[in-house]
Amino acid sequence: MPSPDRPRAAPRGGPTTSSSNHDVCPVSTPPRIIVDRGIWRDRLLLDDTQVIAQVRTGQTDAFGHIVERYQLPIVRYLTRLTGNIETARDLAQDTFLQAYKSILKTKSELSLKAWLYRIATNNARQFHRRRRLLTFVPFGERGTPVIAADQASSEQTVERMTIEQAMLRVNHERRVCMVLHYVEGLKYKEIGEIVGVSEEAVRKRVARGNNDFRKAYQSLSGDREE
Repeated sequence: MPSPDRPRAAPRGGPTTSSSNHDVCPVSTPPRIIVDRGIWRDRLLLDDTQVIAQVRTGQTDAFGHIVERYQLPIVRYLTRLTGNIETARDLAQDTFLQAYKSILKTKSELSLKAWLYRIATNNARQFHRRRRLLTFVPFGERGTPVIAADQASSEQTVERMTIEQAMLRVNHERRVCMVLHYVEGLKYKEIGEIVGVSEEAVRKRVARGNNDFRKAYQSLSGDREE
């Protein structure tokens, strides 16, 4: 896949103070490093499991470190699934809020990265069900569309639209695996943990998705040339 610009993260701000209300979550902005520098520096050395343990013991501002660590990749991933950066940011907020509530309610061990991607994937699926729409925008390495509509030549615009339409014809589950593998760079085993299937099932979804995309693209290109 061509290579992208990362979408802008939400602006930085201060942490949300601890609260007994589980609907209050420090997800809009990560905590400022200028506050409690020593504590924040220590948290940079902690793995996800240790940060989750801090959140569960009442240090709810520690969740801001999880947001800081995963906000960009989650927003980038959701942008590729929805084709809209603002929608992706909204769904990312929902994703982190759901994760925050669940961390406080459960004591089970979590593979945080896979878990966040799973929540994000489900939120994207629900969004598409509500809108009855599936879109795909080809991205470069840093998160922006490969071809800007206002700068593209007529031929490039037609090509981009053909790619988007071809991806629309790929089964959603297969498309999710393709984006996670080719764009996010995740391994089949990691993707399996996210979507809840075996590594081999992911491998088959990607292979079949490639085949579906190739056929759809060739069909659309042929129609275009006639």
